Amino acid sequence: MISRFCSFLSKPASSQRIMKVFVILSLFLLSSVGTFSQTGEGRLTISHLTGDFYVYTTYGTFKGDPVPSNSMYLVTSRGVVLFDTPWDSTQFQPLLDSIRARHHQEVILCISTHFHDDRTAGLEFYRRKGIKTYTTEQTDEFSKMKSGKRAEFLIYQDTLFIVGQHTFQTYYGGEGHSPDNIVIWFDKEKILYGGCLVKSTEAEDLGNLSDANVKEWALTIKKIQQKFRDPIYIIPGHLDWQSKESLTHTVMLIQQYNEKTESKTK
Repeated sequence: MISRFCSFLSKPASSQRIMKVFVILSLFLLSSVGTFSQTGEGRLTISHLTGDFYVYTTYGTFKGDPVPSNSMYLVTSRGVVLFDTPWDSTQFQPLLDSIRARHHQEVILCISTHFHDDRTAGLEFYRRKGIKTYTTEQTDEFSKMKSGKRAEFLIYQDTLFIVGQHTFQTYYGGEGHSPDNIVIWFDKEKILYGGCLVKSTEAEDLGNLSDANVKEWALTIKKIQQKFRDPIYIIPGHLDWQSKESLTHTVMLIQQYNEKTESKTK
């Protein structure tokens, strides 16, 4: 069952259960502005996706090399919603400043899709700014275990959020890149925000496997493909995000990894 609620009426993470209410807020559409902005050189890039949706990219380091990390934000009549935080801590405030300059809106809500730093690094910073921050209960457990950044509010099951004129759903299909990775689905626009569970078609391997469950990963992807059919946009956690083939590419990379692993054990 999907829980439905308006994010502004939820209890904090210390409570036993999140309040579940169904509230339809105002339906005024906000016109989109601009298509691209950049703060610094290669530190923060904002690209218009469609309508009120934007992809923003910051950078971190993996195995000594700079790696782009894709996140997203949505402009609503009630304010802006972030999906994951910047990986680069120097871009926490510049992202807020860029959004305010472009859209004349404040960020009101942030949802992180799993516990790694490229998704959660800014949670405490944004919480101190008065932004409502969310992760799943499972993500919070891993963040606590790893001494990572934690959200103020928890999501206990797949949940439908209604913010202004927009509706979106969180979904946990199973383990993959991490034990807690969720995706976010925008049904009206057919946008799948996959985060690090989904690999870009530019990716040549599965990347960071420190917390991965490769045996379950392909099954998780197939569940997502069955549940959210014919997405128009699929946003992976890293590298290029303009292809609609990233789900099938992820399954292919998993198969290649398993074949290599099996050949080594023979």
